[in-house]
Amino acid sequence: MRLTGAFFLRYNRHFIALRVLMQIHRLKGYIQEIYLVEYAHGLLLLDGMSRCDIDMLRRFITGTLGRPFTDLKLVVVTHMHPDHAGAAQALRNISGCRIASADKKRQWYGGLHGAGKLMVDMYLAHWMAAKMKKARRNIWYWPYLRPDYRLRHGDALPGFDDWCVLETPGHTDRDLSLYHAESRTAYTADLILKLKRGLAVPFPVFLPQAYRASLQQMADLQPHTLLLAHGGEIQPEAADFGTMLALAPTQPLTLLASIRRRIHNHLNAFSPR
Repeated sequence: MRLTGAFFLRYNRHFIALRVLMQIHRLKGYIQEIYLVEYAHGLLLLDGMSRCDIDMLRRFITGTLGRPFTDLKLVVVTHMHPDHAGAAQALRNISGCRIASADKKRQWYGGLHGAGKLMVDMYLAHWMAAKMKKARRNIWYWPYLRPDYRLRHGDALPGFDDWCVLETPGHTDRDLSLYHAESRTAYTADLILKLKRGLAVPFPVFLPQAYRASLQQMADLQPHTLLLAHGGEIQPEAADFGTMLALAPTQPLTLLASIRRRIHNHLNAFSPR
């Protein structure tokens, strides 16, 4: 676990007030990093975790922090994948917290096509766990989200207005990042991955042009710190964003698109010349 914290001074016309201490706790989740932001007035969870992370989070809040679980006030769901949305609705039932997510009317996993995407994403989550040598856990969750708050680009997080929402689609159509301007810290969910071989593009990428625009938006923001869901905390340089833009796909990077390209290449290899 790593703690980062800072005091912030805010000037008012009549007085200077000391802002409450903010601490960002980084916890190891099942297949992703978990970022819990602690304030005196409540706790903010920057993403919806995996379903099997709930007991660990409860132990940390009630044991390590010595706070009631009901101090968890807001959970953000950056997108609907199992390791980012899997615990959100259960946490709302248990702690009474609220859920914030993108302002999208259509469910990501809606319809037959959505059901197929869910099966692929569940498989990929289990595959990642196996690759990380994690025991198989139950990560099934109700995949249809009803958030309490539907947020758009530039909106402040309810109850935690020092964090604002950035729309960073590409990985899916509804990805959110979160930015804390005073510390120049951004939580980017799956926008950027850090693997053993270096920075990497997520899989899938449904909207390649939007993905490149999201990377450029983050590069223009020039954050001091990036909190990655897969890879931990990094201090990015301009060259890192250049690397990511060079790696960004120009066509959809999905399982179905990959199968179609393989079939197309196979047919072309045997077509008469």
